[in-house]
Amino acid sequence: MNTYSHPTTNNIVRTEQIDVKKLWDDALVNIELSITPANFKTWFRDTRIVSIEDGTVLVGVPSVFVRDWVADKFQSLILKILRDINPYIRSVEYTVIQRSEKNSSISKTQTINAALPLEEYYINKSDNLNPKYTFSTFVVGPFNALAHTAAKTVSEKPGIAYNPLFIYGKTGHGKTHLIQAVGNQLKRCGRKVFYVTSERFAVDYFNSLQSGSANNFKDKYRQFDTLIMDDVQFLANKEKTQEELFHLFNALHDTNKQIVFSSDIHPALLSGLEERLQSRFAQGMIVDIPAPDMESRAAILRAKAAQNGIVLLDSVIDHLAFTIEGNIRELEGALNTILCQSQLLGRALDLNEVKVIIKNSTRPRKTLSVVDVVEKIARYYEVEPTSIYEKTRRKEIVRPRQLIMYILREDFQISYPAIGHKLGGRDHTTVIHSCEKIKQEIKHNTELEEELTQIRLLLK
Repeated sequence: MNTYSHPTTNNIVRTEQIDVKKLWDDALVNIELSITPANFKTWFRDTRIVSIEDGTVLVGVPSVFVRDWVADKFQSLILKILRDINPYIRSVEYTVIQRSEKNSSISKTQTINAALPLEEYYINKSDNLNPKYTFSTFVVGPFNALAHTAAKTVSEKPGIAYNPLFIYGKTGHGKTHLIQAVGNQLKRCGRKVFYVTSERFAVDYFNSLQSGSANNFKDKYRQFDTLIMDDVQFLANKEKTQEELFHLFNALHDTNKQIVFSSDIHPALLSGLEERLQSRFAQGMIVDIPAPDMESRAAILRAKAAQNGIVLLDSVIDHLAFTIEGNIRELEGALNTILCQSQLLGRALDLNEVKVIIKNSTRPRKTLSVVDVVEKIARYYEVEPTSIYEKTRRKEIVRPRQLIMYILREDFQISYPAIGHKLGGRDHTTVIHSCEKIKQEIKHNTELEEELTQIRLLLK
């Protein structure tokens, strides 16, 4: 709670207790309804209110780039929404929260977590490279062996072997780790390396046009021996930025400077990307990193556990590898949770303890459609799937419908309006109410919690 004072009409100072988490959660709901899902996911994840003082809300964001962009593009929207919720709010400011600060407001009884040997993230501001992303910490398996070999070859023969190197795959498969490993290896060899996301590149270019410093922009990016650009898919339909990248590509390639790209899909399938740019991507090496198989997931868990100095039982590793499919980040997240608990207890956790910890962390397959989710959950509760879409308040239908809304929101990150539209044209406020109802009930209803675990297993 934040204590917040404001003058009354009698000039008497009145103090209110404000639940800052609830305030920001409510604000995020309204922000999400006001912007596109892509913008919401990109700019508002990992944000929270740090404090409220004298009518000024201090919002914590994960990076300087996010701070500058949110302040520039969404300031008026955020302030309006916050003032609609609490009229005594007068302004909004932003601060960058380091990873180690994210839980700083948690009670002192949990400060033991600060001593855990979780790896810190120190980004070099001159080249944007994260030193923890190296080939030595990259776990190689059958699923990523080709991409790893190509990256290693590029780091040994930059500008000659595969130029450009283009790595694609879904989020959490290790693309960023691998392309930054190339950068860190070349940096150690004395080459001038620069890592940039396509969004940052686009913003830099736009700012250079606004300030009349386009030549400085060109000089900045042409000075590097190796350019690494992440998430190229975000350049779709940005014609001017694509044109600038095309000319930059030619300038670097013609002087045998190494170029590395990543994307979530094959460049030939990137809609909104100019054909001449796709052609440049294809003239080097294009390689996929698919989802890791079960053996690879187990190998990753063993390697990460060893890096963190913890012991995992074989049964625990097998269970995690079987339960958490496809995404290496989810594996690491589960491992960090287990690490915390293991440190607190001072011993290795057994299988049953691990099952309890991660039972609500497993996520369904994202390839499932809304219809599939409705079908499976309706059958689980032995009701007709068509009844979920009907305007009925029968108890045996309302409950499954609320759980469907909750699952679609929490596990598939579908927006409230989209869920309402898909489930019979319901208003988004109905969806919000249903999701909040389930969220609150889970806290004290173990039977419901178990049902959700079983449902999530059905959806895998």
